[in-house]
Amino acid sequence: MTILSGPPSLGPLLALGALRSPFKRPRPGVAFPGTGDRLVLPDLRVDLARLAAYERVCGFPTGEDSLPLTYPHVLGFPLAMRIMSGRGFPLPLLGLVHTSIEITRHTTLAATGSYELTVHVERLAAHRRGTEAVVVTELRDGGTVVWESTSTYLARHRTEAAPAAREPEPDPLPVLDEWRLAADVGRRYGAASGDRNPIHLHPLTARLFGFPRAIAHGMWTVARCLAAHGTPQAVRVRAEFRAPVLLPGTVTFAADGERFELRGTGESGRVHVSGRVAPLTR
Repeated sequence: MTILSGPPSLGPLLALGALRSPFKRPRPGVAFPGTGDRLVLPDLRVDLARLAAYERVCGFPTGEDSLPLTYPHVLGFPLAMRIMSGRGFPLPLLGLVHTSIEITRHTTLAATGSYELTVHVERLAAHRRGTEAVVVTELRDGGTVVWESTSTYLARHRTEAAPAAREPEPDPLPVLDEWRLAADVGRRYGAASGDRNPIHLHPLTARLFGFPRAIAHGMWTVARCLAAHGTPQAVRVRAEFRAPVLLPGTVTFAADGERFELRGTGESGRVHVSGRVAPLTR
């Protein structure tokens, strides 16, 4: 366990991770000796100005004394990047893809509260397309876990796994809204969250990584969906990031009961994000 005196600075960590990436060679069976080692940030307080900027760009109500469901991920992301940009972490940060997140909120989280934040890599797991890092983030209030998440990050490499059988797609959900996304969504979200990965900021920097235009942050897409869908206070959400959203662009928000989707427009209606919202039962 490592106790931090303050949140790490995200920009230098992203740069360091990028510099170390070419020297890391992911492969089947790779191990991480730091599995289970926790980074702990005690006495965490939320910057209310940054929170308000986050709420505006994601579509959450502003001015309420409660944290949006997805905001603790923003608080924990610098700690996760400190681990994954480290010399001993075997997967290259460049090219690491956030593939899923499961969030559980046990109770209302006051925006003016004081919390303990912990992050650790639970394990590395074999995936049919490479190796996944499973990252766990926990927020505690008075020693009790009040919010927790599990994220998977995929490093692609050759494997000997057989291609997975394709599961049938569920029936499309009814479209509730259409959103026209401005070119600056990535820059606005990056300013509010601190995640200024160049693939999200400008077409030129995105092209360096193989994208025709800048792409929206995956966590912005799920936050925007949840702001539109609504969630109970005690809730579990599971979201899969399935395809990037190009900026600028137009997408449709679809939902029915517990399920939601962010899809492309037109006949193909490519699914970008799919998820499920389930109230916690006590």
